[in-house]
Amino acid sequence: MPPPSDIVKVAIEWPGAFPRLMEIDQKKPLSSIIKEVSDGWSIQSHENYALQHADGSGFYITEKNRNEIKNGAILRLTASPAHNALQLHERIQSSSMDSKLEALKDLAKFSRDVTFAQEFINLDGIFLLTQMVESGTDKYQKLQKIMKPCFGEMLSFTLTAFVELMDHGIVSWDTFSVPFIKKIASFVSKSAMDVSILQRSLAILESMVLNSHDLYQKVAQEITIGQLIPHLQGTDQEIQTYSIAVINALFLKAPDDKRQEMANILAQKQLRFIILTHVIRSQKGINNEMAHQLYVLQVLTFNLLEDRMMTKMDPQDQAQRDIIFELRRIAFDVEPEQNNIGGSIEKRKSMYTRDYKKLGFTNNVNPALDFTHTPPGMLALDNMLYFAKHHQDAYIRIVLENSSREDKHECPFGRSSIELTKMLCEILKVGELPSETCNDFHPMFFTHDRAFEEFFCICIQLLNKTWKEMRATFEDFNKVMQVVKEQIMRALTNKPNSLDQFKCRLQNLSYTEILKIRQSERMNQEDFQSRPILELKEKIQPEILELIKQQRLNRLVEGTCFRKLNSRRRQDKFWYCRLSPNHKVLHYGDIEESPQGEVPHDSLQEKLPIADIKAIVTGKDCPHMKEKGGKQNKEVLELAFSILYESNCQLNFIAPDKHEYCIWTDGLNALLGKDMISDLTRNDLDTLLSMEIKLRLLDLENIQIPDVPPPIPKEPSNYDFVYDCN
Repeated sequence: MPPPSDIVKVAIEWPGAFPRLMEIDQKKPLSSIIKEVSDGWSIQSHENYALQHADGSGFYITEKNRNEIKNGAILRLTASPAHNALQLHERIQSSSMDSKLEALKDLAKFSRDVTFAQEFINLDGIFLLTQMVESGTDKYQKLQKIMKPCFGEMLSFTLTAFVELMDHGIVSWDTFSVPFIKKIASFVSKSAMDVSILQRSLAILESMVLNSHDLYQKVAQEITIGQLIPHLQGTDQEIQTYSIAVINALFLKAPDDKRQEMANILAQKQLRFIILTHVIRSQKGINNEMAHQLYVLQVLTFNLLEDRMMTKMDPQDQAQRDIIFELRRIAFDVEPEQNNIGGSIEKRKSMYTRDYKKLGFTNNVNPALDFTHTPPGMLALDNMLYFAKHHQDAYIRIVLENSSREDKHECPFGRSSIELTKMLCEILKVGELPSETCNDFHPMFFTHDRAFEEFFCICIQLLNKTWKEMRATFEDFNKVMQVVKEQIMRALTNKPNSLDQFKCRLQNLSYTEILKIRQSERMNQEDFQSRPILELKEKIQPEILELIKQQRLNRLVEGTCFRKLNSRRRQDKFWYCRLSPNHKVLHYGDIEESPQGEVPHDSLQEKLPIADIKAIVTGKDCPHMKEKGGKQNKEVLELAFSILYESNCQLNFIAPDKHEYCIWTDGLNALLGKDMISDLTRNDLDTLLSMEIKLRLLDLENIQIPDVPPPIPKEPSNYDFVYDCN
């Protein structure tokens, strides 16, 4: 008799019959189990049948995934993947429009299952679908006027099935022909195309560009930015999102020598203004996927600065030296032609050295040497020239103000500009590939064609202001830069809608305000370090940890929606996981779209008993992260965790953000009786401990707490004392 752990109790359905309750021995071959089930209903040719989940997902049971079957699962006996694929392959070629449409609907649904997808692809199913797209649309072109809804639905489900099949990564994108690409591109270029067809077409083009260098070139020849602009000006946010995704893909895969050219085209088409007007400032709000695509566009735009950031200045290049001469001319109103007229060579050199010192260069004799370090390289000089030309009054004021100060209090404009440019590149991660999960875009960078330069101009004035407020000297340079970075980061946290709002926010973050914020945070983190307080902390810490634990478990009971990631960045598939109220079982299952509230337990078909969990692993140790790596997946690794259970079984997660990652890893560790070790737990513990201690010490305000306990008095000579009530 097989051990209980190998037995799974399930219900199996068959159309027109009562469901059968039976025990499945996981050690027996799946074919034997299917034969046993078929014989029970007197069904012949059991090899043409398979078991399938009856929860609506349509996923087949195979030898690879059979361990995922849980007690109480409802299965269905149905046609095998091979038999089903063969039938659908024939049905989608039917001459009846109604039969063809129903077959395509079924194909789009079944294609989500990798087992079916493999069988259908083995029948050259992908080739058949591409042929239907290439020639079928022409064939039915004459019928559009009389049966346009049917035609639109057929094409929509054809493209949907194609996308689902390609998402499994079984077929290479390099196999597709130019006519197919042209046909898909034609759907995008048409203004009156059905929304569903347009969505799938844009998704296909994005995948082609991201997954094949050859297809990138072909798609780039067929699709222009001008054809995508009308879709951005529409009201459908999904179409807008897909359109920006295609632009990002073209931008990302463009050769290095073509990216600036593409950026110029985007500027000519006023893409930034269109996105600002029709997307960012629209009344619809911005969902997570749109925020991600805007973030990617922001990163790719700033990455155009990488070339200048990594270019060293050539001290022998006269054109580059002329920029420094221009900075000197604007600051001190010196005419260029006067530079080499009159006076001795030594006198002219002395005059140059004096002016370069006033401009704040580290190398007063040859300031070109200040720009030989990368980063920021020539980008710093570009920023300085932009500031001098476009904000001339502010530039002259900063230079002259520091020229008239005592030497020890001068704020070196040149050195400050170089270090500030380097800092801004670090803050905006110039040169790094966009993260797959980040949504951190800043609306203000879409409000100006020269956003980075304007950002610099605001920040260099902030630096000069903070320098004066700190009464800094040369020795304080690094301290000032730390304060300025904190001011910038805190102002960016609020996601200002414009550069003016950012500037106003900085006005409220003076050096005095930063000191107050630091002092307040220091009080929360470092105060109360005396021995009595530390002992009190130690005493109340367990109850605080228990409170945090309960909060984590309550959040797991509420549940979280997780997004499925695959080779294609755009992915609209979700699954939901939540803990049962008695903390005994995890309920999970696929859902159609991101929910607005909690998903009921009874709608989640899969179950995982907490008692079956063996371990929790994170990051690179996760099974679904074994194949991943590289800079582009760094943030995905930081959000990945897996539940290991039974033998070689796992439940894999990609958290929506760092906060949810901490909540779930803490909660799962708490369920297993392990310590909660996340950064969020440490922060919550520090905050709650500090608040609790302050509450308990309210009555001791202004009373000095001794560092050591008072001495214990000597014992009395006798204990012959008692209070006499009489």
